Amino acid sequence: MSKERIDLSGKTILVTGSPGFIGANLVLRLLKEMSSGTVVSLDNMNDYYDPALKEYRLSLIEKAAEVSSVRHIFVQGSIGDKALIEKLFAEYHFDVVVNLAAQAGVRYSIDHPDVYIESNIIGFYNILECCRRHPVKHLIYASSSSVYGGNKKVPFSVDDKVDNPVSLYAATKKSDELIAHAYSKLYNIPSTGLRFFTVYGPAGRPDMFYYSATNTLAKDGTIKIFNYGNCKRDFTYIDDIVEGVYRVMQGAPEKQNGKDGLPLPPYAVYNIGGGTPENLLDYISTLQEELVNAGVLPSDYDFEEHRELVGMQPGDVPVTYADSKALEDDYGFRPMIGIREGLKKFAQWYAEYYK
Repeated sequence: MSKERIDLSGKTILVTGSPGFIGANLVLRLLKEMSSGTVVSLDNMNDYYDPALKEYRLSLIEKAAEVSSVRHIFVQGSIGDKALIEKLFAEYHFDVVVNLAAQAGVRYSIDHPDVYIESNIIGFYNILECCRRHPVKHLIYASSSSVYGGNKKVPFSVDDKVDNPVSLYAATKKSDELIAHAYSKLYNIPSTGLRFFTVYGPAGRPDMFYYSATNTLAKDGTIKIFNYGNCKRDFTYIDDIVEGVYRVMQGAPEKQNGKDGLPLPPYAVYNIGGGTPENLLDYISTLQEELVNAGVLPSDYDFEEHRELVGMQPGDVPVTYADSKALEDDYGFRPMIGIREGLKKFAQWYAEYYK
């Protein structure tokens, strides 16, 4: 698909879901790369996980902003607050919007469905409505590998049918893609959805397996390994995710008219995943080794004693595997960072942060 090039320097950019994990790392990258402009970041700082981690990431952003030639403004609020979102769009006239704000987590959606509808459906609708009334050059939004549900065909391609979600979280992400397509068609809004595959790294989300497992192991606890270890995940290190988002921001789907003279939807969806599914047991062994190397676990640590193999959890899938060829073809980028390098960086950060 042909792209319209966007030079980000000098632009006004909204990043929702910062200082969340991906959002914070993206804002740090923008503050480093852009030579001028404004980045507005928005988050409701909820307590889905320890808000101290968001405060920590926000402090990293504020420190980076002090030496950046880019202006950074943090707004505490929810994308579910229609009046607030309208006010921000009217005031700043954003050129590019990156919507990463969402209620995340597959398992949490089973017990707390309300927050998923509020944030992932209504919140995203508020963003789209404002992009309609205050036209933007490009809207990028987070989707998820969970939209593939119980797909048997691997690797997962963006051309696959994704009509069988196995969690409410997945259903909300697929809904976002459909609603974005409708808005792109009706109002000619260039939009790109990004299906992220199991993101991990330093200062990540504590509800993610690698992080929660580390917390348990650090307290000499036993970790549960689901599906008896017969799971494969396409783990994607945070720097690869940010690189993908950063490149996509600079190339919007081009506005074109069809044979009927009406606009074709300037709409695209991409996978961002490592492209090499890792066996869960191998991933855990690598994590444990790096936690020993970083001094989080003792050198004589007994790995086997701290593992319990259990059955599958509701809403989980046995395999995720990204076909990221379209991203490589259109933006010249493929995730490259392997789990050894990524988990080493996480373990070193963890040792430092919890020291």
